[in-house]
Amino acid sequence: MTAPCVFDIFIADGFVLTEFAGVVEVLRLANRINGRPLFEWHLRSPHGGSVTASSEVIVATTPLPKRPEADYLFVLGNSDPACPALSLGSTLSAYTSRQARVVLLSEAASHYIAETKDDTGGHTTHWENRAVLMERLGLFDTKATLAVDGGAIITCAGMGATFDITLSIASQHATSATMTTVADILLHERVRHFNTLQPFSGKEVTTTGDTSLDACLALMQDNMEFPLAISEIAARAGLSKRSLERKFNRLMKTTPNGYYRGLRLNKANNLLLNTDLRINEIGLACGFPSGFTTIYREAFGMTPNAARKKGRHK
Repeated sequence: MTAPCVFDIFIADGFVLTEFAGVVEVLRLANRINGRPLFEWHLRSPHGGSVTASSEVIVATTPLPKRPEADYLFVLGNSDPACPALSLGSTLSAYTSRQARVVLLSEAASHYIAETKDDTGGHTTHWENRAVLMERLGLFDTKATLAVDGGAIITCAGMGATFDITLSIASQHATSATMTTVADILLHERVRHFNTLQPFSGKEVTTTGDTSLDACLALMQDNMEFPLAISEIAARAGLSKRSLERKFNRLMKTTPNGYYRGLRLNKANNLLLNTDLRINEIGLACGFPSGFTTIYREAFGMTPNAARKKGRHK
């Protein structure tokens, strides 16, 4: 009988439960379906003991081994973008030197990119963290895809994409029938390729059934830091500005400017509540070079500072 493929799963306080499930549940279901242990996993943390998720779920862990024997190391994202526990340079080297592959999710990927200062476009992270790298470090070439396979190191957007990445990796060690059944049980209709673009990173959030309108939504999605004029968006899609306004009114129940502004404000709100970017950096990242505080207050009924304080005390 072939020995199980071994995964070490590193978690720190504030880890993301969605990502935890995205690894563990895929491996667990594959074992259940196959009737024997295809996969084995160990929960690791810097010093072992209980670790609490951002959702307050508590799990037991063991310390990172001095001599890793796992085939893979998954490093989960963390609710604290500055968490020092995710700075794992020597640990990553310990695993890769023993031919293990390392998968870095969301904040863990961001830490790695920031520490290596790699602006070659060879990595990715969650779009929220990508905005921080762009504004703080000027790393504009970080990819907007779900994952990037760099050989020994795979960087990943994390969150729901964790299921896609784990299904893809596990399929290299299990039959296609087994992994198809796992995806079916999870109601995961399609395993997305690593090159799939993240929402808020160039891929339209929704489609309307109108090809030219969909093209306009994609242009807005892809140009939030430096917004395009509505007339230019219409022209690129082969429409007049008036025709585009009619399509928005009929199919979206709003105006092009209203939709575009709302899209950028929603991105700003996400960055405000889920990153440590300064208020002015968020405004710039979302196409509001001036007057962002006033614009935000009009949209959400409170200042950005008040919203950030309220969000952190929930």
